[in-house]
Amino acid sequence: MADTAAKAVLEGGPEDLPERIVPIDPPGTELKIPFRNGYEHFRATSRQQNTSEGALPVYEWWERTELPG
Repeated sequence: MADTAAKAVLEGGPEDLPERIVPIDPPGTELKIPFRNGYEHFRATSRQQNTSEGALPVYEWWERTELPG
């Protein structure tokens, strides 16, 4: 079964993020990635990057939010 989900490349943020190619569902202007008791926020750019999965949109890191507790 082919993977038809839209994907994006993450740029910036923590160097130890486990994934740099992530699904975007639905595609939009912002991604919120759960990581280490918080979220890493990435915004869509107008750029694309060639990857092993083809040309994908680039989302760049812009902030982190912590979960309370």
